[in-house]
Amino acid sequence: MGKMISRGLALAMVAGAFTAPAAIAEGEFSGNVALTTDYVWRGFSQNSENPAIQGGFDYANGAFYAGTWASIVDFGGANMELDLYGGFAGETEAGLSWDVGVIGYIYPDTDDLDFVEVYGGLGYTFDAVSLGGYLYVDPDNETVYLDLSAGFSATDTLGFDATVGNYLDGFDEYTNYSLGATLSTEYVDFDLRFWGSDVDGDPNADERVVLTVSRSL
Repeated sequence: MGKMISRGLALAMVAGAFTAPAAIAEGEFSGNVALTTDYVWRGFSQNSENPAIQGGFDYANGAFYAGTWASIVDFGGANMELDLYGGFAGETEAGLSWDVGVIGYIYPDTDDLDFVEVYGGLGYTFDAVSLGGYLYVDPDNETVYLDLSAGFSATDTLGFDATVGNYLDGFDEYTNYSLGATLSTEYVDFDLRFWGSDVDGDPNADERVVLTVSRSL
């Protein structure tokens, strides 16, 4: 799980055009590590526009998956974010992918930032194009967030995608968006992404270009 497109996170698509919680091979463990020029989540820099080291571990068995992911952060007195998540994902015979689960966001340095979201997503891939959407609900903070994405696989190693997210309820109901390109090589993967939002007056929500280099373990 990587939180580039939705926390993430980060969509769990068959073509692999999006990043979010997704079931891997049955009964397997996997890991990932990344270095990014800025950790951006839903249009906002989470590390005061500075580079961040990130990484996580995942386990999957059939439709069930669970994992953890962590990143350096710098806001609200927090220096680290730790995510714990689990759920079920799969694909119907018609090619429709689905994903439901829960994710907890934990900030060990402070007690008043922790929260939990329940999410559900659907996606469909045809030829080289993937479409999908996720809905996240935070019962405690009473927020509802919608994330939509479209991706295009130019080759087996090169892909492009566009995302748009909106708080349908809570957090001033702002909108953010991104345009990205991903390149996979034998050793590392590259993600170059432009982020923007309709938030004014907050430098952490300004337009920016973010480069992330990651490796699967």
